[in-house]
Amino acid sequence: MRIGTPKEIKNHEYRVGLTPAGVRELRSHGHEILIQKGAGLGIGLADAAYVAAGAEIVETAVELFARAEMVIKVKEPQPVECQMLRKGQVLFTYLHLAPDPKQTQGLVDSGCIAIAYETVTDGRGGLPLLAPMSEVAGRMSIQAGAHAMEKAQGGNGVLMGGVPGVEPANVVVIGGGVVGYNAARVAVGMGAKVTILDRSLPRLGWLDTVFEGRLKTLYSTADALETCLADADLVIGAVLVPGAAAPKLVTRAMLRHMKPGTVIVDVAIDQGGCFETSRATTHQNPTYVEEDIVHYCVANMPGGVARTSTFALTNATLPYAIALANKGYRKALIDDANLREGLNVHEGRVTYKAVAEVLGYDYQPALEALKA
Repeated sequence: MRIGTPKEIKNHEYRVGLTPAGVRELRSHGHEILIQKGAGLGIGLADAAYVAAGAEIVETAVELFARAEMVIKVKEPQPVECQMLRKGQVLFTYLHLAPDPKQTQGLVDSGCIAIAYETVTDGRGGLPLLAPMSEVAGRMSIQAGAHAMEKAQGGNGVLMGGVPGVEPANVVVIGGGVVGYNAARVAVGMGAKVTILDRSLPRLGWLDTVFEGRLKTLYSTADALETCLADADLVIGAVLVPGAAAPKLVTRAMLRHMKPGTVIVDVAIDQGGCFETSRATTHQNPTYVEEDIVHYCVANMPGGVARTSTFALTNATLPYAIALANKGYRKALIDDANLREGLNVHEGRVTYKAVAEVLGYDYQPALEALKA
Protein backbone atom coordinates (compact mmCIF):
# COMPACT_ATOMS: atom_id res chain seq x y z
CA MET A 1 0.00 0.00 0.00
CA ARG A 2 1.13 3.56 -0.67
CA ILE A 3 0.85 5.54 2.58
CA GLY A 4 1.21 9.31 2.85
CA THR A 5 1.80 11.63 5.80
CA PRO A 6 1.34 15.36 5.14
CA LYS A 7 2.61 18.32 7.10
CA GLU A 8 -0.04 19.46 9.58
CA ILE A 9 -1.50 22.88 8.80
CA LYS A 10 -3.64 23.62 11.85
CA ASN A 11 -2.51 26.66 13.86
CA HIS A 12 0.68 25.85 15.81
CA GLU A 13 0.38 22.13 15.13
CA TYR A 14 3.82 20.55 14.87
CA ARG A 15 3.01 16.90 15.47
CA VAL A 16 3.41 14.44 12.62
CA GLY A 17 1.52 11.23 11.84
CA LEU A 18 4.57 8.99 11.25
CA THR A 19 8.08 9.04 12.66
CA PRO A 20 11.13 7.63 10.81
CA ALA A 21 10.87 4.55 13.04
CA GLY A 22 7.28 4.07 11.88
CA VAL A 23 8.34 4.47 8.27
CA ARG A 24 10.97 1.78 8.74
CA GLU A 25 8.42 -0.62 10.25
CA LEU A 26 5.92 -0.09 7.44
CA ARG A 27 8.67 -0.43 4.82
CA SER A 28 9.65 -3.77 6.36
CA HIS A 29 6.13 -4.97 5.51
CA GLY A 30 6.61 -3.92 1.90
CA HIS A 31 4.68 -0.66 1.89
CA GLU A 32 5.61 2.55 0.09
CA ILE A 33 5.75 5.69 2.26
CA LEU A 34 5.37 9.31 1.14
CA ILE A 35 6.26 12.13 3.55
CA GLN A 36 5.56 15.76 2.71
CA LYS A 37 8.66 17.93 2.76
CA GLY A 38 9.25 19.41 6.22
CA ALA A 39 6.50 17.40 7.91
CA GLY A 40 8.66 16.56 10.92
CA LEU A 41 10.89 19.62 11.13
CA GLY A 42 8.84 21.20 13.92
CA ILE A 43 9.89 18.41 16.29
CA GLY A 44 13.41 17.89 15.01
CA LEU A 45 12.73 15.09 12.52
CA ALA A 46 14.60 16.05 9.36
CA ASP A 47 13.62 14.92 5.88
CA ALA A 48 16.96 13.08 5.68
CA ALA A 49 15.91 10.86 8.60
CA TYR A 50 12.76 9.88 6.75
CA VAL A 51 14.72 9.16 3.56
CA ALA A 52 17.16 7.01 5.52
CA ALA A 53 14.19 5.03 6.87
CA GLY A 54 12.95 4.40 3.33
CA ALA A 55 10.43 7.18 2.68
CA GLU A 56 10.05 9.32 -0.42
CA ILE A 57 9.83 13.06 0.20
CA VAL A 58 7.17 14.85 -1.84
CA GLU A 59 6.99 18.62 -2.21
CA THR A 60 3.31 19.36 -1.72
CA ALA A 61 0.22 18.11 0.06
CA VAL A 62 -1.61 18.09 -3.27
CA GLU A 63 0.84 15.55 -4.67
CA LEU A 64 0.80 13.49 -1.48
CA PHE A 65 -3.01 13.26 -1.30
CA ALA A 66 -3.19 12.48 -5.01
CA ARG A 67 -0.78 9.55 -4.78
CA ALA A 68 -1.51 8.04 -1.34
CA GLU A 69 -3.97 5.19 -0.85
CA MET A 70 -4.00 5.81 2.91
CA VAL A 71 -3.29 9.15 4.59
CA ILE A 72 -2.03 9.05 8.19
CA LYS A 73 -2.31 12.38 10.02
CA VAL A 74 -2.68 13.76 13.52
CA LYS A 75 -5.37 16.44 13.45
CA GLU A 76 -8.67 16.48 11.63
CA PRO A 77 -8.42 17.45 7.97
CA GLN A 78 -8.81 21.16 7.40
CA PRO A 79 -11.24 22.32 4.66
CA VAL A 80 -8.52 22.47 2.00
CA GLU A 81 -7.47 18.91 2.92
CA CYS A 82 -11.03 17.61 2.77
CA GLN A 83 -11.16 18.86 -0.81
CA MET A 84 -8.09 16.74 -1.65
CA LEU A 85 -9.57 13.50 -0.33
CA ARG A 86 -11.12 11.13 -2.85
CA LYS A 87 -13.51 8.21 -3.06
CA GLY A 88 -12.03 5.01 -1.63
CA GLN A 89 -9.03 6.72 0.00
CA VAL A 90 -8.40 5.80 3.64
CA LEU A 91 -7.90 8.59 6.17
CA PHE A 92 -6.51 7.56 9.58
CA THR A 93 -6.36 10.46 12.06
CA TYR A 94 -8.21 12.26 14.85
CA LEU A 95 -11.58 13.50 13.60
CA HIS A 96 -13.81 14.67 16.51
CA LEU A 97 -16.80 14.92 14.18
CA ALA A 98 -19.71 15.42 16.59
CA PRO A 99 -19.15 19.17 17.11
CA ASP A 100 -17.90 19.75 13.55
CA PRO A 101 -20.67 19.53 10.94
CA LYS A 102 -18.57 21.22 8.25
CA GLN A 103 -15.79 18.65 8.45
CA THR A 104 -18.31 15.80 8.57
CA GLN A 105 -19.99 17.04 5.40
CA GLY A 106 -16.60 17.39 3.72
CA LEU A 107 -15.70 13.79 4.53
CA VAL A 108 -19.11 12.53 3.41
CA ASP A 109 -18.83 14.44 0.14
CA SER A 110 -15.31 13.14 -0.52
CA GLY A 111 -16.34 9.48 -0.48
CA CYS A 112 -13.28 8.58 1.62
CA ILE A 113 -13.00 5.99 4.38
CA ALA A 114 -12.43 8.03 7.55
CA ILE A 115 -11.14 6.12 10.59
CA ALA A 116 -10.94 8.15 13.80
CA TYR A 117 -8.25 7.52 16.38
CA GLU A 118 -10.51 8.70 19.18
CA THR A 119 -13.21 6.03 18.74
CA VAL A 120 -11.00 2.94 18.33
CA THR A 121 -11.56 0.74 21.40
CA ASP A 122 -9.58 -1.94 23.19
CA GLY A 123 -12.32 -4.32 24.29
CA ARG A 124 -12.08 -3.23 27.94
CA GLY A 125 -13.85 0.09 27.57
CA GLY A 126 -10.61 1.93 26.88
CA LEU A 127 -9.67 4.19 23.97
CA PRO A 128 -6.07 3.20 23.20
CA LEU A 129 -5.41 5.84 20.52
CA LEU A 130 -6.97 8.66 22.52
CA ALA A 131 -5.33 7.71 25.82
CA PRO A 132 -1.79 8.93 25.01
CA MET A 133 -3.01 12.40 24.11
CA SER A 134 -5.40 12.40 27.07
CA GLU A 135 -2.42 11.73 29.33
CA VAL A 136 -0.53 14.62 27.75
CA ALA A 137 -3.53 16.98 27.84
CA GLY A 138 -4.32 16.13 31.45
CA ARG A 139 -0.79 16.92 32.58
CA MET A 140 -0.60 20.03 30.40
CA SER A 141 -3.92 21.34 31.74
CA ILE A 142 -2.35 22.06 35.12
CA GLN A 143 0.76 23.56 33.55
CA ALA A 144 -1.37 25.81 31.34
CA GLY A 145 -3.79 26.60 34.14
CA ALA A 146 -1.03 27.56 36.57
CA HIS A 147 0.37 30.01 34.01
CA ALA A 148 -3.08 31.48 33.26
CA MET A 149 -3.64 32.01 37.01
CA GLU A 150 -0.79 34.54 37.09
CA LYS A 151 -2.13 38.07 37.47
CA ALA A 152 -0.35 39.32 34.34
CA GLN A 153 -2.24 36.67 32.35
CA GLY A 154 -5.62 37.81 33.71
CA GLY A 155 -5.83 35.24 36.50
CA ASN A 156 -6.38 35.66 40.22
CA GLY A 157 -2.70 35.68 41.17
CA VAL A 158 -2.80 32.47 43.23
CA LEU A 159 0.26 30.19 43.37
CA MET A 160 -0.62 26.52 42.86
CA GLY A 161 1.24 25.20 45.89
CA GLY A 162 1.01 28.29 48.06
CA VAL A 163 3.85 28.95 50.51
CA PRO A 164 4.19 28.31 54.26
CA GLY A 165 1.44 30.26 55.97
CA VAL A 166 -0.57 30.84 52.77
CA GLU A 167 -3.29 28.60 51.31
CA PRO A 168 -2.50 26.71 48.10
CA ALA A 169 -4.76 26.87 45.05
CA ASN A 170 -8.08 25.05 45.08
CA VAL A 171 -8.23 22.88 41.95
CA VAL A 172 -11.45 21.21 40.79
CA VAL A 173 -11.28 18.43 38.20
CA ILE A 174 -14.55 17.47 36.51
CA GLY A 175 -14.20 13.87 35.34
CA GLY A 176 -12.01 11.11 36.71
CA GLY A 177 -10.93 9.40 33.48
CA VAL A 178 -7.50 9.48 31.89
CA VAL A 179 -7.43 13.28 31.57
CA GLY A 180 -8.76 13.86 35.06
CA TYR A 181 -6.39 11.39 36.71
CA ASN A 182 -3.35 12.91 35.01
CA ALA A 183 -4.46 16.45 35.83
CA ALA A 184 -5.00 15.52 39.47
CA ARG A 185 -1.65 13.78 39.62
CA VAL A 186 0.22 16.92 38.55
CA ALA A 187 -1.89 19.26 40.70
CA VAL A 188 -1.35 17.13 43.81
CA GLY A 189 2.36 17.00 43.01
CA MET A 190 2.45 20.81 42.90
CA GLY A 191 0.89 21.02 46.35
CA ALA A 192 -2.60 22.19 45.39
CA LYS A 193 -5.83 21.22 47.16
CA VAL A 194 -7.59 18.98 44.65
CA THR A 195 -11.19 17.84 44.35
CA ILE A 196 -12.17 15.42 41.59
CA LEU A 197 -15.79 14.75 40.61
CA ASP A 198 -17.11 11.74 38.71
CA ARG A 199 -20.30 9.69 38.45
CA SER A 200 -18.61 6.29 38.59
CA LEU A 201 -18.36 5.07 42.18
CA PRO A 202 -15.83 2.38 41.23
CA ARG A 203 -13.66 5.03 39.57
CA LEU A 204 -13.91 7.33 42.58
CA GLY A 205 -12.92 4.40 44.78
CA TRP A 206 -9.91 3.69 42.57
CA LEU A 207 -8.84 7.35 42.65
CA ASP A 208 -9.19 7.47 46.43
CA THR A 209 -6.99 4.39 46.76
CA VAL A 210 -4.36 5.56 44.27
CA PHE A 211 -4.00 9.01 45.81
CA GLU A 212 -4.10 7.68 49.38
CA GLY A 213 -6.25 10.52 50.68
CA ARG A 214 -4.19 13.32 49.11
CA LEU A 215 -7.25 14.59 47.24
CA LYS A 216 -11.01 14.73 47.81
CA THR A 217 -13.38 12.66 45.65
CA LEU A 218 -17.01 13.65 45.18
CA TYR A 219 -19.93 12.06 43.37
CA SER A 220 -20.82 14.53 40.63
CA THR A 221 -24.19 16.23 41.00
CA ALA A 222 -25.24 19.72 40.01
CA ASP A 223 -25.25 20.70 43.68
CA ALA A 224 -21.75 19.30 44.35
CA LEU A 225 -20.43 20.95 41.21
CA GLU A 226 -21.85 24.37 42.07
CA THR A 227 -20.41 24.19 45.57
CA CYS A 228 -16.95 23.25 44.31
CA LEU A 229 -16.91 25.88 41.58
CA ALA A 230 -17.64 28.68 44.03
CA ASP A 231 -14.36 28.01 45.88
CA ALA A 232 -12.20 27.06 42.90
CA ASP A 233 -9.11 28.85 41.65
CA LEU A 234 -8.64 26.47 38.70
CA VAL A 235 -11.21 24.17 37.09
CA ILE A 236 -10.29 21.39 34.66
CA GLY A 237 -13.03 20.13 32.33
CA ALA A 238 -12.13 16.48 31.69
CA VAL A 239 -15.44 15.01 30.55
CA LEU A 240 -15.66 12.53 27.67
CA VAL A 241 -18.50 10.74 25.93
CA PRO A 242 -16.69 8.68 23.23
CA GLY A 243 -17.39 10.03 19.77
CA ALA A 244 -20.20 12.30 20.95
CA ALA A 245 -20.41 15.98 21.83
CA ALA A 246 -19.33 16.74 25.40
CA PRO A 247 -22.20 17.55 27.79
CA LYS A 248 -22.38 21.18 28.91
CA LEU A 249 -22.02 20.54 32.64
CA VAL A 250 -21.04 24.07 33.68
CA THR A 251 -23.56 26.74 32.71
CA ARG A 252 -23.05 30.47 32.31
CA ALA A 253 -25.12 30.98 35.45
CA MET A 254 -22.67 28.82 37.43
CA LEU A 255 -19.75 30.94 36.23
CA ARG A 256 -21.39 34.04 37.71
CA HIS A 257 -21.04 32.55 41.19
CA MET A 258 -17.32 31.85 40.76
CA LYS A 259 -14.52 34.13 41.96
CA PRO A 260 -13.35 36.67 39.34
CA GLY A 261 -10.05 35.60 37.84
CA THR A 262 -10.71 31.90 38.27
CA VAL A 263 -9.26 29.89 35.39
CA ILE A 264 -11.06 27.12 33.54
CA VAL A 265 -9.22 24.74 31.20
CA ASP A 266 -11.64 22.91 28.92
CA VAL A 267 -9.82 19.77 27.78
CA ALA A 268 -13.09 18.56 26.22
CA ILE A 269 -13.07 21.39 23.66
CA ASP A 270 -12.24 18.97 20.82
CA GLN A 271 -15.68 17.50 21.41
CA GLY A 272 -17.37 20.89 21.78
CA GLY A 273 -16.41 21.61 25.38
CA CYS A 274 -18.11 20.96 28.72
CA PHE A 275 -18.53 24.63 29.71
CA GLU A 276 -21.42 26.54 28.14
CA THR A 277 -19.15 29.52 27.49
CA SER A 278 -16.32 27.56 25.85
CA ARG A 279 -15.17 28.25 22.31
CA ALA A 280 -12.08 26.83 20.67
CA THR A 281 -8.86 28.83 20.90
CA THR A 282 -5.33 28.31 19.57
CA HIS A 283 -1.83 28.17 21.03
CA GLN A 284 -1.31 31.61 19.47
CA ASN A 285 -4.23 33.12 21.42
CA PRO A 286 -5.04 30.53 24.09
CA THR A 287 -7.28 32.43 26.50
CA TYR A 288 -10.18 34.84 26.67
CA VAL A 289 -12.25 36.25 29.54
CA GLU A 290 -15.99 35.82 29.83
CA GLU A 291 -18.12 36.44 32.95
CA ASP A 292 -14.82 37.51 34.63
CA ILE A 293 -13.53 33.92 34.23
CA VAL A 294 -10.36 33.14 32.25
CA HIS A 295 -11.06 30.45 29.65
CA TYR A 296 -8.25 28.30 28.22
CA CYS A 297 -9.79 26.26 25.37
CA VAL A 298 -6.96 25.26 23.04
CA ALA A 299 -8.30 22.59 20.71
CA ASN A 300 -4.96 20.90 20.03
CA MET A 301 -3.43 21.20 23.48
CA PRO A 302 -0.93 18.29 23.10
CA GLY A 303 0.49 20.11 20.06
CA GLY A 304 2.16 22.46 22.53
CA VAL A 305 4.53 19.65 23.48
CA ALA A 306 4.65 18.27 19.97
CA ARG A 307 7.72 16.08 20.22
CA THR A 308 6.56 14.18 23.29
CA SER A 309 3.05 13.94 21.85
CA THR A 310 4.18 12.64 18.47
CA PHE A 311 6.19 9.78 19.91
CA ALA A 312 3.45 8.90 22.41
CA LEU A 313 0.80 8.91 19.68
CA THR A 314 2.72 7.02 17.01
CA ASN A 315 3.71 4.31 19.51
CA ALA A 316 -0.03 3.63 19.85
CA THR A 317 -1.19 4.07 16.24
CA LEU A 318 1.55 2.13 14.42
CA PRO A 319 0.21 -1.41 15.02
CA TYR A 320 -3.18 -0.36 13.66
CA ALA A 321 -1.60 1.36 10.66
CA ILE A 322 0.32 -1.84 9.89
CA ALA A 323 -2.87 -3.91 10.10
CA LEU A 324 -4.75 -1.54 7.77
CA ALA A 325 -1.88 -1.57 5.28
CA ASN A 326 -1.17 -5.31 5.42
CA LYS A 327 -4.76 -6.53 5.16
CA GLY A 328 -6.38 -3.61 3.37
CA TYR A 329 -8.81 -1.47 5.30
CA ARG A 330 -11.88 -3.62 4.66
CA LYS A 331 -10.47 -6.92 5.92
CA ALA A 332 -8.65 -5.21 8.80
CA LEU A 333 -11.87 -3.60 10.01
CA ILE A 334 -13.98 -6.74 9.54
CA ASP A 335 -11.42 -8.85 11.40
CA ASP A 336 -10.99 -6.45 14.35
CA ALA A 337 -14.17 -5.21 16.02
CA ASN A 338 -12.22 -2.74 18.17
CA LEU A 339 -10.53 -1.13 15.18
CA ARG A 340 -13.89 -1.13 13.40
CA GLU A 341 -15.23 1.19 16.12
CA GLY A 342 -12.94 3.81 14.59
CA LEU A 343 -14.83 3.86 11.29
CA ASN A 344 -16.83 7.11 11.29
CA VAL A 345 -17.47 7.72 7.57
CA HIS A 346 -17.48 5.18 4.75
CA GLU A 347 -17.93 6.25 1.14
CA GLY A 348 -20.52 8.91 1.82
CA ARG A 349 -22.27 7.27 4.80
CA VAL A 350 -21.87 8.07 8.50
CA THR A 351 -21.02 4.84 10.30
CA TYR A 352 -20.63 6.05 13.90
CA LYS A 353 -23.98 6.25 15.67
CA ALA A 354 -23.26 9.14 18.05
CA VAL A 355 -22.08 11.33 15.16
CA ALA A 356 -25.10 10.44 13.00
CA GLU A 357 -27.50 11.22 15.83
CA VAL A 358 -26.07 14.60 16.82
CA LEU A 359 -25.59 15.84 13.24
CA GLY A 360 -28.77 14.41 11.73
CA TYR A 361 -27.31 11.87 9.28
CA ASP A 362 -28.78 8.49 8.46
CA TYR A 363 -26.73 5.93 10.37
CA GLN A 364 -25.28 2.88 8.67
CA PRO A 365 -23.61 0.32 10.97
CA ALA A 366 -19.92 -0.04 10.14
CA LEU A 367 -20.04 -3.79 9.53
CA GLU A 368 -23.00 -3.38 7.19
CA ALA A 369 -21.16 -0.70 5.21
CA LEU A 370 -18.03 -2.83 4.95
CA LYS A 371 -19.91 -5.89 3.71
CA ALA A 372 -22.17 -4.02 1.31
